[in-house]
Amino acid sequence: MNVVTLCLFLLLAVVASSIVSRLLPSALPRPLVQIGLGALIGLFAGIRVELDPDLFFLLLVPPLLFLDGWRIPKDELFRDSRAILGLALGLVFLTVLGVGLFIHWLIPAMPVAVAFALAAIVSPTDPIAVGAVAQKVTVPKRMMHILEGESLLNDASGLVCLRFAIAAALSGTFSLGSAATTFAWMALAGVAIGVATAWAVVRGKALFAERFGDDTGSNILVSLLIPFGAYLLAEHVHASGVLAAAASGIAMTFAGSGVALGAVARIRRRAVWDMLQFTLNGVIFVLLGEQFPDLIHRARATIAVTGHGSMWWLLLYVGAIVAALGALRYAWVWVALRFTLLRARRAGATNTASPPQRIIAAMSAAGARGAITLAGALTLPMTMNDGSPFPARDLAILLASGVILASLVIASVGLPLLLRGLHLPVDEGIAEERDRARIKGAKAAIAEIERVQHRMAEEHGDADRSTEIAARIMDQYRERIDSITADDDDRTWHAQRYGLERTLRLAGIRAERATLFDLARQGEISNTLADQLGRELDLADARLTRHSV
Repeated sequence: MNVVTLCLFLLLAVVASSIVSRLLPSALPRPLVQIGLGALIGLFAGIRVELDPDLFFLLLVPPLLFLDGWRIPKDELFRDSRAILGLALGLVFLTVLGVGLFIHWLIPAMPVAVAFALAAIVSPTDPIAVGAVAQKVTVPKRMMHILEGESLLNDASGLVCLRFAIAAALSGTFSLGSAATTFAWMALAGVAIGVATAWAVVRGKALFAERFGDDTGSNILVSLLIPFGAYLLAEHVHASGVLAAAASGIAMTFAGSGVALGAVARIRRRAVWDMLQFTLNGVIFVLLGEQFPDLIHRARATIAVTGHGSMWWLLLYVGAIVAALGALRYAWVWVALRFTLLRARRAGATNTASPPQRIIAAMSAAGARGAITLAGALTLPMTMNDGSPFPARDLAILLASGVILASLVIASVGLPLLLRGLHLPVDEGIAEERDRARIKGAKAAIAEIERVQHRMAEEHGDADRSTEIAARIMDQYRERIDSITADDDDRTWHAQRYGLERTLRLAGIRAERATLFDLARQGEISNTLADQLGRELDLADARLTRHSV
């Protein structure tokens, strides 16, 4: 019963956070609201959650990483693979080494192996935190794609470094060769298992559906189970479960591209995943907040390990660690950008102007930490091999929690300031590619309509009616082609005409929907019929509304 009550409290807090975040200033992102509500639950509700890191990872992390991998633009991911791998691997290893030594220098009471473990814990950015902070900030698309790709992949490198730091703390020895071999296995096997799992499940489900039929519910359920299967398989062979979940999501784009799936199934599947993403994101940050009161309650005793009694030393340590993380990240991004521009110039590229310094600063400020950092901190063992307490464990958890909160505040406040008024050149290649796709799609539609119209005329012997209907539909496609290929003046005219038509269509759709539900309330039509027709109108409304933004 306590577990059920806890789950209801968490879900209620997630719903309340959505309401509160809309009432507060737009610069305050929802994660901070959720952390605040979680802290209130921890203070006043009398509920304590003992987070099991393994269970936390299994239930909350795989589906979110899977969805991020599924929805991240693949062309941009592969195009910026050098920058992403540099941040996900090079920056993480540099952070573990540099920040680990800095933490040991800053807090001599913390053993060097534990300092490296703490550096490994705070090194990976969190895809959930990055995405949540970016919801209320207009981030340049390419920058956002790099941040998403980095946060998808750097969990594995950070957690591998954490594993070896803990092993060194427990045994007092460290082998670089063993660490490199283990990292290669965890990364490569994790990616391979994730891709294989997604491919095998999707293709197997498609083959079964071809012979025995299919239904929407099973398709949605299968997609929900894939990340958990990939994660558990990878962990079973001591590979990276988080990488397997992310890789299975990336593979879904390619594994499912040739699988026939109805429009209704796709719409419902997306709706289910949107709901799951909103819920799990919220639960994670509420749980983060719920942990803070207990951590703060133990803070005075924890800080005593360092030889100080004042709580101000805790804030000083957190601030120093956050500053070191930011300085290393800024330096890495700046150097990587110099090398990228140098390679471009050697390749003969003409447009190699340096981006504004504010972009580099924004890349540094956007390195938010979140659930992965907290879960990593909680994996620190309670005792050493001889049964003695693990040194500075509570202090490491407390500092990691402070870094999470500070990084979220910095990203929430810093990104809007750094990106305000920043005008970046429009990527003409993307616009041209979109126009080419629309024109080819419209021409293919016209050709198919003509083919079907001739076939229907032959079968039914009513050529005039099918010709009239086909001509009306093809005219709509030709108008689309004309609006794309027209000159600037004509394009402006077409845009104004489309805007007026969209406004009128939306007004008609919404009036029709309101009338339907009025008729249902008056008992003139059934509620079932009203819901069915209302869903059709909702889809049309959503399509027109989406095209307007």
